[in-house]
Amino acid sequence: MLRVSSKLVPLLLQSVTSSHTHTHLISSYSTSRLFLSYSHLFPRRPMASLSALPHRLQYPTARRDDSIVEDYHGVKVADPYRWLEDPDVEEVKEFVEKQVQLTNSVLQQCETRSKLSEKITKLFDHPRYHAPFRRGDKYFYFHNSGLQPQDTLYVQDSLEGEPEVLLDPNALSEDGTISLNTLSISEDAKYLAYGLSSSGSDWVTIKVMRIADKNVEPDTLSWVSVTVFLVSNSNQLRNELPLTVVNLDMFQVKFSSISWTHDSKGFFYSRYPAPKDGEVVDAGTETNSNLYHELYYHFLGTDQSEDILCWRDPENPKYLFGGSVTDDGKVHFIVIALELYDISVFFLCTHEIRKVQEQYFSSEDFTVINVIGFPLLLCPIVHISWKYKNEAYTTFYAYDVKFPMNLTLFLSNVQYVLLYISEGCDPVNKLYYFDMSELPNGMESFRNKSTLLPFVKLIDNFDAQYHDIANDGTVFTFLTNKDAPKYKLVRVDLREPTVWSEVLQESENDVLESACAVNGNQLIVSYLSDVKYILQVRDLETGLLLHQLPIDIGTVDEVSARRKDSVVFISFTSFLTPRIIYQCDLRTNIPDMKIFREIVVPGFDRSEFQVKQVFVTSKDGTKIPIFIVAKKDIRLDGSHPCLLYGYGGFNISLTPSFAVSRIVLTRHLGTVFCIANIRGGGEYGEEWHKAGSLANKQNCFDDFISAAEYLVSTGYTQPRKLCIEGGSNGGLLIGACINQRPDLFGCALAHVGVMDMLRFHKFTIGHAWTTDYGCSDKEKEFHWLIKYSPLHNVRRPWEQQPDKSIQYPSTMLLTADHDDRVVPLHSLKLLATMQYVLCTSLENSPQTNPIIGRIDCKSGHGAGRPTQKMIDEAADRYSFMAKMLDAQWID
Repeated sequence: MLRVSSKLVPLLLQSVTSSHTHTHLISSYSTSRLFLSYSHLFPRRPMASLSALPHRLQYPTARRDDSIVEDYHGVKVADPYRWLEDPDVEEVKEFVEKQVQLTNSVLQQCETRSKLSEKITKLFDHPRYHAPFRRGDKYFYFHNSGLQPQDTLYVQDSLEGEPEVLLDPNALSEDGTISLNTLSISEDAKYLAYGLSSSGSDWVTIKVMRIADKNVEPDTLSWVSVTVFLVSNSNQLRNELPLTVVNLDMFQVKFSSISWTHDSKGFFYSRYPAPKDGEVVDAGTETNSNLYHELYYHFLGTDQSEDILCWRDPENPKYLFGGSVTDDGKVHFIVIALELYDISVFFLCTHEIRKVQEQYFSSEDFTVINVIGFPLLLCPIVHISWKYKNEAYTTFYAYDVKFPMNLTLFLSNVQYVLLYISEGCDPVNKLYYFDMSELPNGMESFRNKSTLLPFVKLIDNFDAQYHDIANDGTVFTFLTNKDAPKYKLVRVDLREPTVWSEVLQESENDVLESACAVNGNQLIVSYLSDVKYILQVRDLETGLLLHQLPIDIGTVDEVSARRKDSVVFISFTSFLTPRIIYQCDLRTNIPDMKIFREIVVPGFDRSEFQVKQVFVTSKDGTKIPIFIVAKKDIRLDGSHPCLLYGYGGFNISLTPSFAVSRIVLTRHLGTVFCIANIRGGGEYGEEWHKAGSLANKQNCFDDFISAAEYLVSTGYTQPRKLCIEGGSNGGLLIGACINQRPDLFGCALAHVGVMDMLRFHKFTIGHAWTTDYGCSDKEKEFHWLIKYSPLHNVRRPWEQQPDKSIQYPSTMLLTADHDDRVVPLHSLKLLATMQYVLCTSLENSPQTNPIIGRIDCKSGHGAGRPTQKMIDEAADRYSFMAKMLDAQWID
């Protein structure tokens, strides 16, 4: 099953873009300029009257430690709130508690809070489905009846069969904060391996369930046993395993995948070294840096201490490793072992099997009916009967052997394990491989060995990204951006590793987002064309276009199929389409594409709304796409509340998607909702990404500011009615923009943002983001970062422009206690800094717009958040927005 893109997902956003989060509710987190006056459009009111609250807020006092001063390449930088970096000390807990009380006092004054909660809840209460996927003779899919905290996994014997609940995460906790992080079904559909996350942390616990009886042992793992679930490509689990459930106590496993070997005796996974005693208190609240990733092989039914260390690189502690066993496209041979006392003879059945080899097939398509040996004295005869897809074949072989024999028939695939190596979030990786058929007893051959797995280096630099799409023996097809910033498909034979050929050339205008091998020798490929998806069927061998699949303007967020599947399920969404799951049958000459399921939201009428895309000129002349969603026939008189959303980083594309909360805002608050596809994202390929990263990061802020100016100048809104929002890297975007243009916005919502650009690399996985931001340890890059770091650029705008009535917009910083991706210290330090510089350091500050923080408990970076928590957060932040923008409720 393929997600939106087969490209590697950056670690900064990975959990926020999880395919199993409730994306229907909230979209994924998703140098100074000349001051522009809009006084000719909207008369400016005195600054003191801008606050929507009747009284000045009484901010809690936070201790400043002025002794903390860091020397960055000769530049002294104070860090008075460094003590907020330790979440376990009592002073930090007291600071958080006081901020929570302050925020609650503000939210109690937001009149639309209860109405928003009611409307969002009502509209969100509808059945939702994800695309089904097939394993063995069963189908599996996720379903939510409406307001369940977490999606439930169902199983059925056929698409028409009666579905049964296989795994319901909602039964695992009273508050819904234990979520299903990811899962894998064995090839024979006998076993489910799944990972549970607590409170949104990146750490997860693995279990294995026998599907037939749904028998699962209770979770008894503590922190040292906490794991991230590892994605499985297993064929099957051994029937001889004594347990119906396997608890895998894997120390410090994080940012990993799991990949089963074809013998199903175990799997590859990645992990960090085990923590020392006393180092951790609560999983997900730690801040220590994740270093020294390692690749292991785990044998089922054994203790983790017996796992085989397959790869490590202690000289490069920031490297990340992922192992993946290939699902070869062809069965290469059938071997008959003729046991002649102490003599073994091996031969290949190469006649009729050759016809089958031209097609892809798996063991479930291939059945051996009978093998009979006739021990004649002069010429033994072997008679083999076998079936491929119910078509019978018979083969006779005669050999000059003079002794009785016993015959053993088994299917043999060449299988490779691919080692992916990355050093950050850039779309580049090294790629090594190992031919596991060289091991006569599989990974058993490596038990008790002290050497690493002998990988062969295919790509040994970080020049480009390589992601395997399919392979037939030694011939591999990869998706790559090597000399192709908009991506292409290439092919190489491992026997001639220097000879590469193009299968599908780079498009001149469109970005090749994904490719999925299906139906034997075909591909489903998706392109991004001006931030709108195009879906095609192409030939795997030649790359030639076979069919254009009809889809509306929007996003293909899931392609559910594997190479053996001739029926593909495609999930589609857009701003005004909750979700349509298409069933595409590729067995016909022309693909038969029909609606399998369509998600219907009661009370939602798409005809009430309109969507348009415009292209705005940024500061340097670059055209920036913006989507604008509004009620039909609105007047462009500047009177409308407007919500502008952005991200702009890590090669992530913001594409059209449906969100209940946005529909409620547009219908009941008259809000114009906009997405700016600024540079730094992946909307136009790697060049677009690079144009908004490292030394070019300011382009992101310029693009977003230009989008805001466009919305004002064209009459959609005015500065005091414009709210900006973003999360994660998008939270950084919001923090930088309110520093650079506080006059342009009336409200700002910054989720889980990277706010301290001088120290982000020191916490958890932050070091991986230096490929997009740079690192303050390097002098040149320090000077990039210090110019826009939100924490270090809070200024009093009324002092910078004393002739103008300017203050910061009303601001809400949102974070969560178990966010171990962008740790809460970023938001806490910026919150303390803004409150001090703008408010508490002055006896009668001109800053009357509130600066508050919403700090959630038992939540992480975004993934796995239960439905009610998402509704509560949406009601809180958007009622705050409505109050600050003076947006009136419309029934």
